[in-house]
Parts: sequence; C-alpha cells; structure tokens
Amino acid sequence: MAEGRPFLDQEQLSCSICLDLLKHPVTIPCGHSYCLGCIKGCWDRDDHTGVYSCPQCRETFTPRPVLRKNTMFAEVVETLKKTGLQSASPAHCYSGPGDVPCDVCTGRKRKAIKSCLVCLASYCKTHLQPHYESPAFKKHKLVKATGNLQEKICSVHDKVLEIYCHTDQQCICYLCVMDEHRGHDTVSAAAERTEKQKQLGTTQSKFQQRIQEREKELQDLRQAVQSLKCSAQAAVDDNERIFTKLIRSIERRRSEVKELIRDQEKAEVSRAEGLLKQLEQEIAELKRRDAELEQLSHTEDHIHFLQSCLSLCAPPAPGDLPSITVSPHVSFEAVRKSVSELKERLEDICKGALVTIPESEKEVHVVDPWTREDFLQSFCDETDHLVLCGNQFPPGSLQLWRHGWCSG
Repeated sequence: MAEGRPFLDQEQLSCSICLDLLKHPVTIPCGHSYCLGCIKGCWDRDDHTGVYSCPQCRETFTPRPVLRKNTMFAEVVETLKKTGLQSASPAHCYSGPGDVPCDVCTGRKRKAIKSCLVCLASYCKTHLQPHYESPAFKKHKLVKATGNLQEKICSVHDKVLEIYCHTDQQCICYLCVMDEHRGHDTVSAAAERTEKQKQLGTTQSKFQQRIQEREKELQDLRQAVQSLKCSAQAAVDDNERIFTKLIRSIERRRSEVKELIRDQEKAEVSRAEGLLKQLEQEIAELKRRDAELEQLSHTEDHIHFLQSCLSLCAPPAPGDLPSITVSPHVSFEAVRKSVSELKERLEDICKGALVTIPESEKEVHVVDPWTREDFLQSFCDETDHLVLCGNQFPPGSLQLWRHGWCSG
C-alpha cells in the first residue's frame, strides 16, 4: 500500500445523513456510524415518541442508546483529511437514474440528500446548508431524500402527515384531528409505527415458520416422488424378469408338448409300418400260392395235379392273419382343443394377477393374488388336461414333464 493512501475510500467513511466525511464519528448498536451531530439531531426529533431508529436499516431502540466515539473511524478520517482528498468527485454529486434530483439546482441537477416536508422540496448538500445554519429552518422536518413528497402531505390542509387515525385507518395531519377526525382514536405516526413494527415482526415470524413447514413438505414430497419412481422402476424390472422367465418356461413346455406329440406319432407310425410290412409279405405269399393254384388248375398231368393239390389247397392257418385295428381317421384335434383352452386359462390368470394403481390412493399397493407356485401348479394342471385329452403318451413321460416344470 502506497504511503499516505487510506485503506478505505471516502464513501465508506461518509455519514449517510449529511453525506460528508464523518465528523466526530459515533457508532450506534446496529453497527452503523454517523456524525455525532447528525444522529443527535435526528434522534432529538424523536424524543417525544421515546423510540429511536437507525436512519439506514430502520432498527429501533428503546431507551435512547448512549453514543460512543468510534476511535478507529476518527483516525482514518483524519488521515483522509491530511491527504487533501476532495469532499466528493463531480460524478458522485450529480443525480442519475434512481436518484432524487435537487429542486434548487439549475442546469445539471445534483443529487438530493434530504427532503424537507415543510418546504416540500429536496436539496443537495450545498442547498441544504441553510436548513442547518439558519434559525428560520430550525423547525423544518428533514427526511431522507424522496421523490414522493406529496404522499406525506395532507391533501386538505397541506400539512405534514404525522398522526395516525385508528378509527379511519389512515394517516392525517394535526389539523385533521380538529376537523373531520375530531374525537377519533389517534396516535402519533411514530408510535403507530412502533406498534405496527411489532405486528410486522410477529407476522414475519409466522411467514418464516410457514415457509419452513412448506419447505419440509416440499422436501418430503420430492422424496416421496423419488421413492415412487424407484418403486415403479423396480416393479417394471421385476415384471420384465418374471414375464421373461414365464415366456421361456412356456416356450420350453411348447417344445416338450411338440416333442411328446412327435414321439407318439413316431411310435404309432412305427407300429403301423411293421403291420404294413407283415401284411405286404402275407399278401405276396397269398398271391404266389394263388398263382400256383391257377397254374395247377390248367395242368393236364393228373398225377401231378393230385400230388400238388393236397399241399396247395390247404387253407391258411387261423393265426397267420393278424387282427389289425388301425383307425383311418387318426387326429390330434383333442390336443389342439386343449392347447386353446390352456391359452384362454392363462390369459384369465394374467388378467386376474395384474397390478393396479387406484387413483384415489397416494401409495402404490401391489396386489399379487397368485404366487409362482400357484401359477406353476395351475399350468401343470392345464398341461395334464392337455395330455390326458390327447392320445396316449409313453408311460412316465407326463410325470417327468410335470416334475421338470415344477422344479424349474
């Protein structure tokens, strides 16, 4: 840091009442600092109310705080004065957007620092000096520069609004008390401000409590939504996993039913083919003997005819021709019908086991009337019905099939 250069700028060490460098700086309980004369003059005007407030943060104090010198600020201010720093730069003095312009300045207006409720005008630092120096302005009420001065003046009597009427719930001047507000319940604006300040604090506490309650409800609701999403996703994952296993199991059972049908077909066809071969052999033998008989019937050799007739004319033995009972209309219509019935039963089971989310309930209740064992047992019963309605399968195949399903 350069020698002689202060570590704080001038604006930080200015009084917010007079906007000049602090003169005899004092600090009040809220932490803000002012010129001793400025804050004393401000609080002297509030002596009749017994409530004193900070001009910046509006914090109130009761009783009137004791003013103590701010030694550090006093030393820094003295350092600034020794550096020869100007009171303020030109850019700092002129009014800009949001500032209240001085009503006395001509040409480019400076920024007003105070407004007078008696003069109904706002003044910059230069034009405000008469209010501090001349006895004629001693009783004028100065407030922080504001652009809405007319709102603080009675529209009937052109006097400062400094009284509050409880009866009509409005601010009035002292002349209104003697006219249309005669006999009304009235108090000073400062006293009413103190009372309203307390009510405001109570209301604010209620709002803050309500905010905390609502924030907690919001957090709980967000957690509930997140939990619901997680539960729904878990249910979807379980649904996919269970139905995938179910579909695979049904695919296996379909293959097994197909295989059992093919096994029965193979067994029946093999048996029939054996009978066909035997019949063909017997027919060939009969045709051969028939041909020999035909040839014998045309021979002219009587001796040969008589010798051969005994052996050729003997009828076939009763056991040589087997009794064949093969139906010409063998079909698996019963199997197809049972499979269709199984399909319908499975659809009914799935519909009855669906998970529903009632709109009137906030929580998700999973309804699972069918356990895996119930479903498997039902499916096994249906497959038993399918097998029993069909043709005969090899002994023991049904029991092995059921055991394989229920254990899988």
